[in-house]
Order: sequence, then C-alpha cells, then structure tokens
Amino acid sequence: MAKRDFYEVLGVNKSSSPEQIKSAYRKLAVKHHPDKNPGDKVSEEKFKEASEAYNILSDKERKQNYDNFGHAAFENGGGRQGGFGGFSGGDFSDIFEDFFGDMSGRSGRQERERGQDLKYELSVDLREAYLGVKKEISFETLVSCEKCNGTGSEKSQGISNCGTCGGSGRTRASQGFFTVERTCPSCGGSGQVITDPCESCNGEGRKRKNRKIEVSIPTGVDDGSRIRLSGEGAAGQSGSQPGDLYLFISIQQHSLFERDGNNIFCNVPISMVEATLGGSVEVPTVSGGRAKVKIPTGTQTGDQLRLSGKGMPALRSVSFGDMIISLIVETPTNLSEKQKQILRDFKEESGHNNNPEGDGFFSKVRDFWDDLKN
Repeated sequence: MAKRDFYEVLGVNKSSSPEQIKSAYRKLAVKHHPDKNPGDKVSEEKFKEASEAYNILSDKERKQNYDNFGHAAFENGGGRQGGFGGFSGGDFSDIFEDFFGDMSGRSGRQERERGQDLKYELSVDLREAYLGVKKEISFETLVSCEKCNGTGSEKSQGISNCGTCGGSGRTRASQGFFTVERTCPSCGGSGQVITDPCESCNGEGRKRKNRKIEVSIPTGVDDGSRIRLSGEGAAGQSGSQPGDLYLFISIQQHSLFERDGNNIFCNVPISMVEATLGGSVEVPTVSGGRAKVKIPTGTQTGDQLRLSGKGMPALRSVSFGDMIISLIVETPTNLSEKQKQILRDFKEESGHNNNPEGDGFFSKVRDFWDDLKN
C-alpha cells in the first residue's frame, strides 16, 4: 500500500513551523502510543506512521529532501549517512523533551551538520543514452573552504574542547528528582568550539561557489532514470560528511526513433509498388548502423517488421531490446497522364482477390443498408 503524505499524517502543511509540527506529533503520539493502547494494532500502526513522519519533517535537511523528492528520497532506506537519509524509528521521548530534557539515553558527541543533497536535471539525446556519455555539468553549491581546509579554523589549531560540556557534547542539570541531560547549547553537541574562526568562511568551513564536475552516464538510461553520485553534494559543516548529488535524466525526442522501454520504433514509408510486389529497403538503426529489411508482397500500412537485438541496451545488463519497423504505404501524388491511365487499366483488371479487405468491408456495408430497409 502506498505511503500517505507525511504532512497529511500529522495534519500540517509545508508552511507549518517546527513548533506546529512538533505539537501535532505530540498529540498523535500521546493518543496512539502502544503503552496506552496495548494490543491495538491500528493504534500501533498510526503511532509508527506519525513517528516516521515526524522523524522526517522535524529535521531541516530531511524535510527539504522530502519537499523536493517526496517518498522517493528515502527509497533506499539509508539513514543520514546514506543518500537522502531515511526513517530510523520514532522516539516517543522527543515529545517530552521540552519538560524533561533528552530521555533517550544518548551520550557522546554529535556529528556536525551533514552537507545537503542536491538534485540536477540532465538532458541527453537518444544516441548518448545508447552509447553512454561523459558530460561536464556546473552548479552552484557549498564547497569546502580552501583557506582552512574545511575545518573552520583560521590556523587549523584553534579548535578546542568546549568549556561548557568539557568536550562531551552534553550537559546535565538537576530538576527536582530528575537529572536531565541535554545537547550542549555552546557547541551544538559536537564537543568542540572554534576559537579563531576562518575569515574566509566565517568559521563554517565551507563557502558558496560554482562547481564543475564530469559525470558518466551509463548505457541504457531512460526518461526518469536517477543516478546517485555519493559525496558530490554540498560540503558539510566544519569538515563533516558532504551530501550526495542526484542526477535526474530526461531523454530528448529523436527525429527518427521512438522509444518504449528497451524497444525502438521507426516509421518507414514505402511505395505502393513496393508494398504490392515486395522488395527491400535500407533503414537506419539507433546504433548508427544500417539494416536491410525485406518487404513482403501485399504489405499494408501498419504492418510491422522486427529486428531482434537492434533496440536499446538494458541498463546494467548485456541484453538489448528490438527495433520495430512500422511500414507506411504512400499513395502516389503528382501522377502523369500515362501513370493515371495505367492505374485506370489496373482498376478495370482488378478482381475480388486483389482487394479482399475492401470487398469484405463493402459487402458488410451493403448488408447493413439492406437491414435498415427491412
């Protein structure tokens, strides 16, 4: 069954604030939590659904990826370390964190912000899709600062343990009977602070810049194919892991060929004489070659010939589709008087065996009119 839209699950929309999203999740989580509904499978599924939605929409980076790509952003099931990220399971303690702090038992430093995943729409022609191609693309993104090598520190030595948390990334405070542990507000959970921020990147470790890279497009790509380039997205904060770059492929329309899956279709016109008497015709193939095909006698418009293995290569496979030739019988125009007379003579000599389809059709028409008279 297809997943519901995450915004619909929580009853919010794309413009809702983080506080509104959290509030909506809190209400659903309290209502459907398994501890309050033991043995209730429906409530259990709704709790999981709400937790998954909140897991994505409460994270700025994941939310942006979801807004751009929908559920497809998380199809591979990876977490923050794998492409777009993914669902790692809802944590019910999140809804109480405002009151009791972090109750999930997490400890240790948190990694700095991972780089954003990027989407690039790339158009290739049919022959490039057949052969595979290397293309240079350019796009504006965040890149690692060259001056500080992505550390964010001017001299690469101005990084020290956070004085607030002592380098643990967590702080503790007593609230009545509870000891509450929270993410350190000074270092954001990384356990480190920069004492001499790089002047070029203001301590971020990254700068916005136009970037050019060469990408390889494999043989057999089709309209809508997606290619993931790991680590080619935006640079992460202060030297953390970069995001990924996703290429969305579109195939340009060809003047001769049409593609359906791995099969190639080509309309080939033939003369009335060739259709009647038979013959042969030379046709182009998508590979750039030529193929000679035999035209059977009595060919009609729409008859098809199949060239096995002359279609598109299958993506990540050694197999090929077929080429389907659709024959179109052309009616001659601009005839000389002599040619017209030959056709008149042919008509006089024609019998029932020459036009079986036409004779059969008009016989049915006569029967239809006769039935109307009765």
